[in-house]
Amino acid sequence: MTQTIVIDQLPLHSEKHKNKIFTICLTADGVTAVNVVKEGNDSVVIKGGDHVDPARITECLRQKVTNHARLVSVVMED
Repeated sequence: MTQTIVIDQLPLHSEKHKNKIFTICLTADGVTAVNVVKEGNDSVVIKGGDHVDPARITECLRQKVTNHARLVSVVMED
């Protein structure tokens, strides 16, 4: 089982913010990949195992990067 998590409204315009976002996402337990999607609202697509906590990742991004980070979707895949 894997999860695909989408979080948007992130400031991806500077390398400083991108590095901080990638560091937060990749240090979360169970995360295997992080991809940037620049369509409309800048968003991040996170892939990981079934024990990844999307709410905790979103909370960390809100505390350390921007208060506007929004958890859009969590999809479980086989």
